[in-house]
Amino acid sequence: MVFSSLIFLLVFLPLTIATYYSLIHFNKGRLAIVSLFLASLVYYGYWKFQNLWIIVASILVNYFFGKLIAKQETSFKRKFFFVFNIILNLGLLCYFKYTDFLISTINTVADTGIPLTKIILPIGISFFTFQQIAYISDIYTKRNLDSHTTFLDYCLFVCFFPQLVAGPIVHHHEMMPQFADKDNHRINWNNIYSGIIFLSFGLAKKVLIADTLSPLVKYGFDTTSALSFSEATLSSIAYSLQLYFDFSGYSDMAVGAAFLFNIKLPFNFNSPYQSTSIRDFWRRWHITLSIWLRDYLYIPLGGSRCTKCRTYINLFITMALGGLWHGAAWTFVLWGVLHGSALIIQRVWSGLTENIIWLKKIKLFWWALTFSFVNFAFMIFRAKDFGCIKKFIKAFLTPSNIDFTDVFINGVKAATKSDSFNNVLITVGIVFVMAIFFKNSIWLHEHRDKRVVFILALLSFIASLVVLIFPNNSQEFIYFQF
Repeated sequence: MVFSSLIFLLVFLPLTIATYYSLIHFNKGRLAIVSLFLASLVYYGYWKFQNLWIIVASILVNYFFGKLIAKQETSFKRKFFFVFNIILNLGLLCYFKYTDFLISTINTVADTGIPLTKIILPIGISFFTFQQIAYISDIYTKRNLDSHTTFLDYCLFVCFFPQLVAGPIVHHHEMMPQFADKDNHRINWNNIYSGIIFLSFGLAKKVLIADTLSPLVKYGFDTTSALSFSEATLSSIAYSLQLYFDFSGYSDMAVGAAFLFNIKLPFNFNSPYQSTSIRDFWRRWHITLSIWLRDYLYIPLGGSRCTKCRTYINLFITMALGGLWHGAAWTFVLWGVLHGSALIIQRVWSGLTENIIWLKKIKLFWWALTFSFVNFAFMIFRAKDFGCIKKFIKAFLTPSNIDFTDVFINGVKAATKSDSFNNVLITVGIVFVMAIFFKNSIWLHEHRDKRVVFILALLSFIASLVVLIFPNNSQEFIYFQF
């Protein structure tokens, strides 16, 4: 049940809202919270009911250890239970996500024939595991933090359906006070308005933009065996745009759905393709993951409070593990390594040129350099294997081979069901301009005339529904696989 499906938009969400506010109307605020929790379990179990035990067991174990750690008087016991709990969380994640990755790596390196387990990755496990690791870590480092958390609020914190499957990665101190706040147990029309705005714009990003680019991306990455420079550039930029509008669309819809229940989720994107440096990019892209990696990996490793060499190592490790978190493949690790290396290079360069003022003023150059790097790295992120990466690199290193071939043109036209290849180019161009120059959903929500924005949102919602009515037009969000 994806956000961009008719069953979610026209059945699940309206029924959940009606149940929630009906209970609130009869002054049953805690029952309303129970209804949200049960609805979230239904939402999660819709994909595969048998996997419900995984998230339920994870909740029970982490809540128990949270209380246990908070009660310990000695640092040794606190550390022992904390480490043991972290091992349990990472063990669960590694078993489902990395078992076959480890086996296939051993088979390749040692030329063995160990059969793969073919374990199916439970949806959302990376996100709810990270959220609970943060919860346990904060209790361990700040002893009295949330020691009186109720079990119901904790369950909803982990399971709240708008952010359950693909984030944003929320913190307990942001969420649980909202569940307990009685002011949120009533209809707030400002929040309803905000919910409609973000839900509608997010749906349009996904259905009208990201899904439109998907056939072109699949053809360029998965179908063709060779690419020219122009074909590789078009395919890679199309994927960078698809990924952004897909994931930012999901994140907007998550924020919007939460607003409908008077819950405010953190924003996850802030026009990242307008960045003029890699550091700026990571302050704008998947913001909640960047914060999590900083607070629970980079800083515990020592952060920047140590020597320059150690700081660079900390950055490198953080980004490499951040890449591995996205998926069980060496391409993801390579993507993380590239970003870690880029962050290190930027730190070194900034130290060498901090007094050269004019360098900072050529923003167009720094934007072009940043976007080119991000786009190249996302090509590696999307590639199904190293053979695909080789195909793109070969094309990028042959700028003289610039023409679009007839095979590629006809293939793209067939994949996109378009009568004109020029229309495909125009579509990518328009979307590129939108990503680089247009204001984002946050700005529209906060700065424009509410009536105008509301009309634009409704038109976006209606246009998206029209597209969704046709069969096979609803696709899973890209980040569901992570």
